[in-house]
Formats: sequence, C-alpha cells, structure tokens
Amino acid sequence: MALNQRKPTSEASTTQGMELLALHRITELIGNAADLDTTLGNILAVLHDTVQMERATLLLYDEKKQKLTIQASYGLSEEEEMRGVYSPDEGVCGQIFKTRSPFVVPDINSEPLFLNRTGARSKFSRETVSFLGVPVMVQGKPAGVLTVDRIFDDDVSFEEDIRFLTVLATLIAQFLTLHKEIERKEAKLLEENENLKAKLHQVHNGHYIIGNSKPMQEVFSIIDKLSRSDATALLLGESGTGKELVARAIHESGVRQKKSFIKVNCAALPETLLESELFGHERGAFTGAHSNRPGRFELADGGTLFLDEIGEMPLSLQAKMLRALQEKQFERLGGTKTFTVDVRIIAATNVSLEEAVTEGSFRADLYYRLNVVPIMLPPLRDRQDDIPLLLNHFLVSSNRRNNRELKITSDLLDFLMAYPWPGNVREMQNLVERMVILAEHDRLTINDLPANILAYQSCLPTQAPTQSFRQYPAHSNYLEEQQANTHYMELDDSPKSLKDMEREEIVAALKRNGWIQARAAKELGLTQRQIGYRIKKYGLDKQNPYKQINNQFSA
Repeated sequence: MALNQRKPTSEASTTQGMELLALHRITELIGNAADLDTTLGNILAVLHDTVQMERATLLLYDEKKQKLTIQASYGLSEEEEMRGVYSPDEGVCGQIFKTRSPFVVPDINSEPLFLNRTGARSKFSRETVSFLGVPVMVQGKPAGVLTVDRIFDDDVSFEEDIRFLTVLATLIAQFLTLHKEIERKEAKLLEENENLKAKLHQVHNGHYIIGNSKPMQEVFSIIDKLSRSDATALLLGESGTGKELVARAIHESGVRQKKSFIKVNCAALPETLLESELFGHERGAFTGAHSNRPGRFELADGGTLFLDEIGEMPLSLQAKMLRALQEKQFERLGGTKTFTVDVRIIAATNVSLEEAVTEGSFRADLYYRLNVVPIMLPPLRDRQDDIPLLLNHFLVSSNRRNNRELKITSDLLDFLMAYPWPGNVREMQNLVERMVILAEHDRLTINDLPANILAYQSCLPTQAPTQSFRQYPAHSNYLEEQQANTHYMELDDSPKSLKDMEREEIVAALKRNGWIQARAAKELGLTQRQIGYRIKKYGLDKQNPYKQINNQFSA
C-alpha cells in the first residue's frame, strides 16, 4: 500500500533525538569498520537498542543468482536468514527493489504481498506487527532493501520512520561502495604481488635465488626433487653461500608452503636457552619462566623447522633432538606432557659433521638422521658466471635504498670477477652496500674498494697450467717464441706492475692457443667477454699473426 501516515506524538522531539543518537552510533561503527558482515549486523542492532525497532534485515541483490538474499540481520537465526531469499519482483521486498520506493505494511497479517518467508514473526504475541522497507541505492541503481519490524501504537508516525530509514539506507550504500572499492584495490594489490612473485620465480629459476651457473643449476635440480617429498635435508657449504635461502626454497616449493617456516640458530644461544627455544618450557622451569611457552617445534607444526649451524648444538642436547626427529615427540623443559608434531627438518652447517663425529663432539646417529639428502652449496668463487648477476642485483637494491644511481665500471667488474670472495654472497652484498653509501661519484671504480680487498692483487695464475704439446697450435715458430718468452721472463728481474703481468699472461695464453680467444679464456679461467675486453684494453688484436696473414690474403 502507499505510505500510510499517522499522527505525530507529543514526543516527536524525543524521537528525533533518539534517531540522531542512532545515526551517530552507526557512523562510528562505519568509521571503525573492519569486517563487512559484522559491521552491518552491529548497525542493525543499533536500530533495536536505540529506536526500539524489533527486527531488521538487509537484503542485497546477488547478480549471479539474480536473487535478493539476507546479508545481515538482527533478531533472526541463521536458519531464518537462509530462508529469506526473494526474486527481484517477489513479495514486498521485491516490490521495494523493483519500484525503488519505500513501502509500509501497517499489519502484516492483512497484506497479501507480505510473504513472511523467514517465519520469524510467529514469535510475537501482540496482534499488530508493522513492516517498513526502503531501497538501498548505489550509484543510482537498486542494490538491496533495508527492512524493519515495529509494534506500533496509534501515535507513531510511519513518515518519520521511513525518513530515518532512508537516511540510514544512504549511509549503508556509501559503506557498501567504500567496501567494494577497498576489495577491488586489495584484489589488484594481490594480483600485482602474485605477478611479481611469478616474475621473481621465473628470473630466479623458480627458487628466488640468483644463479645461472652449472653448480647452482645442480642445486635447483635437487630442490625440485625434494619438493615432492618430506625428506630431511642437510645443507653444507661455507658461510655466506645462501643456506637459509635454499632452505626457504625447499619449504616454499613443497606441500608445506602454506604453513610456517621457523628458523633456529643453534650457535646463538647457550644450552639451557636453546633447549627452551626448541622444545618450549613450563612455568617455573627456570628463573624467569613465569608462564608456559611453546617451543619452535610446536610453532613449526605442519611446516618446516630450519636448524642453522646444527654443528654447534651442545652434545647433551643432541639426544633429545634425535628423539624429536625420529619419533616427532618431545617434552617441554620442566614438563611431563608429551607433544607430538609433524615437522619437516632442514639443517645447515658450515663445519664438517663427519670430523665432529670422529672427534666425539657430534652424535653419529644424529648425523646419519640429518644426512638424508645432503646439498653442497658451492662457494662464489666456483660459480663465477653468477658474479655479474649478483652484483647487478645488489647494486640495484642498494641504489634504491640509498636513493643513488651508481654504476660499476668495467675495471671494477673485472677485479671483482677475479676476487676469491672468502665471505661469499654475504660479503658481496655488504661490499656493494658499503661502496654505494661511501661513493663520491656516479660510477663505482676500483678506488672505491676497501683496503683489505685491494690487498688481493690478482687472481690470475702467475704460471700457465701445464698442457700437452698436441693441444698447441702447430705453427713452426711456436717453440722459438716460447723459449724467447721464457728467456725474457728469466732475465727480467725488475718489478712489474699488475697491469704488465696481466698483459704478459694473456699474450702467452693466446700464443699457446693459436690466438683462439675461447681456448685462451678457458685456460686462464676467464669468460670470452672478459678476455675480449682485455685484448681490446691492451691492443693485443694487432699482434695476432693469423689476422695479419688473412689481411694479406684478402688484400
């Protein structure tokens, strides 16, 4: 029926005050909203607590189902909410949605359009229950219907209630619009994040680790195989080779990737604290244990526990560790209750556990339990092809952090390619960060290196490796040239600069290999790009006898 108006009461001002209070509370709820459904339910609860409306529902239109369904309610059970489903032109709610106009049912028992599909009104013992509904409009289009129930006296005005509900429906529409925009932006951020992860996955061979060298490809292959099992892995290698990165790659490529990755450094804590850190403790177990505390094994349940520097674990703690690995059971420090967990173990060490077993500082049974799938991580000096990639990665990252745009000169790159990197990747990262921070120009040169690294003069061999004569080029004056060079080296007792020594070694290698750059580079441990740069740097291409002969023939 059309909007039915009754006489306003003498308490109109009181009613308006209660409505303003309700709107104030509702705007506070919207301003502090963290969850859509919870906030909508709290808004409808305000209608009952503040303006004495018995029951309220918010129906929203589901475009996929093409139905009006209850999104939030007050005074309805979950079962009653599930029954509240309407077509866009069905019943009073459909009428409000279709016409985009408010609708009042003074007495639900006398209105044929009122379906009472939820069955919630049977709880009322009073004779007259009125129903009011207004459309919820979003950007000029109907998005849902807001309804309330009231038990009216003769002195209550429908018009005032409809006006109040219309204002509330506008606030709800704005809240829905804001929430939808936040959801859209969150979805976009998640998509961008996944795209970035996918890009990193592709660039870093699927493991977020930089490296294209053959040794690293072998490591990647083992990681891929480990991802299909729950086997214990033991990461071996020098300090700074990236054992934690590999451990994370094993975890994230396996079935436990959505569970926790927990790390414990076994060398960072004394024995008592390490036991508590691993297995947890009960209240009063030691001084300062004021409450029960779960250990890393419990926190890693279902996921992966990374035991770094396992070789430093005290011998007295290794027996309890062995039981935890074999039986997946342990007790907290100071407790008697046995805990059972499902944890994958990845251990790492930069010391020889075999020697530790021989010396008696590491249990043999624990070593064999850990050494199921050993992975030897190569030192940086054995993966020379990865040095430019790593340098570029760290330089880009450091430039971004320090708001710089530095570049590396070719001379510095060549020096760092030859440097032995005793601290491996960690040393490189710290070195690049230091140079970027202290650099005074827009290009990093050898002069930006610290003195301790400059002390390494050159990593090129002072003598060429011994090779069989059948590998040498068969030109007639080769032996005479070698003898002349040897005689010159023996007679020249004057000190030579690093540059002169490098030039002589490259010339000698080129002559031994018939001026074939690829062979000479392999002999000296250089890449073709590096030896090509040095040939150009020292003007050695002009000394190539085969090139001169070819020029004569072409002339």
